[in-house]
Amino acid sequence: MPRAIDHIVHASRDLAAHAAFYRKLGFTLGARNHHPWGTENHIIQFGDHFIELISRGPGFRAAIDLDPHVFSFAGFISEQLEKREGVSMLAFATQDARADRIDFKAAGLGDFESFHFERKGKRADGADSHVAFTLAFARTKLIPDVGFFTCRQHFPEEFYAPALQTHANGAVGLCGPVFVAENPSLHAEFFSGLTGQRDMLATSSGIDFEVADEQSVEVLTEPAFLNKFGAGALSRLPTGSHVAAIRIAVRDLGVCGNLFEENNVPHQAFGHRLVIPPEAAFGVALAFEAQTV
Repeated sequence: MPRAIDHIVHASRDLAAHAAFYRKLGFTLGARNHHPWGTENHIIQFGDHFIELISRGPGFRAAIDLDPHVFSFAGFISEQLEKREGVSMLAFATQDARADRIDFKAAGLGDFESFHFERKGKRADGADSHVAFTLAFARTKLIPDVGFFTCRQHFPEEFYAPALQTHANGAVGLCGPVFVAENPSLHAEFFSGLTGQRDMLATSSGIDFEVADEQSVEVLTEPAFLNKFGAGALSRLPTGSHVAAIRIAVRDLGVCGNLFEENNVPHQAFGHRLVIPPEAAFGVALAFEAQTV
């Protein structure tokens, strides 16, 4: 079975402002959490996946690890934030991250030790919770500024809360990330190994891996991206392969659009989407579209 998207990591230099913006978009955010290595985050939950807003916490100091088999989560986030804000990591769900690590090594997708960590959290009612995760990392030199990993949630019942999954904008889930690349076909082998999806849709516009119902990973040429999301969705984004947009499914685009108007959120209706430009959305375009089922 293909690996479904577990979460998208959206990094910024100012977590408070980042969180305020997502609230303005109509999302319900979880409490501010602190990682043992110094980063902090807010979680935006859907049924079984989420968006993670992340930044460096006060006094953050990235530990330097020279072991090539150790992927430094905090160090990578910090390094990317020195360059730009935007999507810094993409995670896929798994039940066995340690087995994924072996598979990734065999497929030439990276030879990193699996990584386990635990932290305290807050439930919607304010009560303490305890969550734990095991990660297996993969890398591709063709997309050096995005980290990839699989994530096993050991206590999902402690993590997910229905009260945090109701959003004023009607959002119901992630459709997936959209990468832009000069030659999308060069990324096919990596994403096939990473997602476990052997079948893909390949056209002159790019490649598309369906990993779950309503979820896919797309890699498009720049002209194809502009045709789907509009010129504003690429403004001030870096050259080279990168995540140019996050697609988000909502129940009703009209309700979503009205909320954006009321909250003075810059957006553009383009095709069947409402697109928020990257300069307003901390380095990545946000594309809202009506759910299809």
